[in-house]
Amino acid sequence: MSLSSRPLIGVIADVRAVDGQNFHMGQDKYLSALWQAAGVMPIVIPAFGDRLDLGELVDGLDGLLLTGCISNIEPWRYGGPSEPPSDPYDPARDATTLPLINIALSRALPTLAVCRGFQELNVALGGTLLPRVHEVPGRLDHRAPYDRPLAEQYAPAHPVTITPGGALARLYPDAAEIRVNSLHWQGIDRLASRLAVEAKAPDGTIEAVSVIDAPGFVLGVQWHPEWQVMTNPVSVAIFGAFGAAAAARKRARA
Repeated sequence: MSLSSRPLIGVIADVRAVDGQNFHMGQDKYLSALWQAAGVMPIVIPAFGDRLDLGELVDGLDGLLLTGCISNIEPWRYGGPSEPPSDPYDPARDATTLPLINIALSRALPTLAVCRGFQELNVALGGTLLPRVHEVPGRLDHRAPYDRPLAEQYAPAHPVTITPGGALARLYPDAAEIRVNSLHWQGIDRLASRLAVEAKAPDGTIEAVSVIDAPGFVLGVQWHPEWQVMTNPVSVAIFGAFGAAAAARKRARA
């Protein structure tokens, strides 16, 4: 596939300090998954917030990927409790992605939201989050063993039950239950009214959502399908469907 034939997918950067200077970053595992499994061209977009014309940005894209990240959404953005200042935040990304999501949805931009991006989708549409799922009675500890090698951190951690007849079930009709990795502190508390539940963990934690009134592809997952994407048939199905939706958008734009 030639470069010019690949749909353009915007990937909002994370802002991180390295040696005292801020860098706008995109992780290789997301960019590579887009290239390999979705057949698209990822473009890392700086988290410039209101310095960006978000409408013009959306009009120039064929899709949007909201990635996971080490940072959490600032609690004030969903009316949540204050957290210790040691928790990692990325206010520049919040200021970019939260308004961008609504514009992207209003213009039917194919969107895939992963982990932090999954949480951003819920917050942007009016939902709330649990800052620490593992501290809620009856919930599993959804955090990864961060002191272990990456292969263990991203190993399947628990099953999720897929909602029958939903968007995720249509993408992967071969199983009612799948096993997923789990590397998150935050999780959905109050689900936004425009979202439908596509999968749940055994403890009731929402693991996948779609947008009820979206005219095209919009899917959010709490786990990380980008990790070694080509080895997992569910991940291949998710990224393949996203790439197909982006390709249709590219044809329509042309």
